[in-house]
Amino acid sequence: QVQLVESGGGSVQAGGSLRLSCATSSYTYRSNCMGWFRQAPGKGREGVAAIDTAGVGTYYTDSVKGRFTISQDNAKNTVYLQMNSLKLEDTAMYYCAADPGCPTINGWLSPQIFHYRGQGTQVTVSS
Repeated sequence: QVQLVESGGGSVQAGGSLRLSCATSSYTYRSNCMGWFRQAPGKGREGVAAIDTAGVGTYYTDSVKGRFTISQDNAKNTVYLQMNSLKLEDTAMYYCAADPGCPTINGWLSPQIFHYRGQGTQVTVSS
């Protein structure tokens, strides 16, 4: 059973920062590509960021490039999403996701179609 436990969501003003965390087992951490996708009310899933099993290859959707950073802590089996310069349009439920097959779309890691996901954490950005 793959468990992904997210934390770190909340409410913040535009321009602010939040850091999301996703903790998992050591096996899942070592054998899966990990990532984050988000879903706003009435919208589909959007892949936000992902990292491969080696912790080297990363993917970011265009709208967050330069603002969000995905990283890992190997000692804690945890993946982070540092979100800076948050915008109103970043408001969504954010989900941690994992997949041993590391599926891609057009050659890019696609966390929105990863097999496993966490329960989600809400991020609300206000003006």
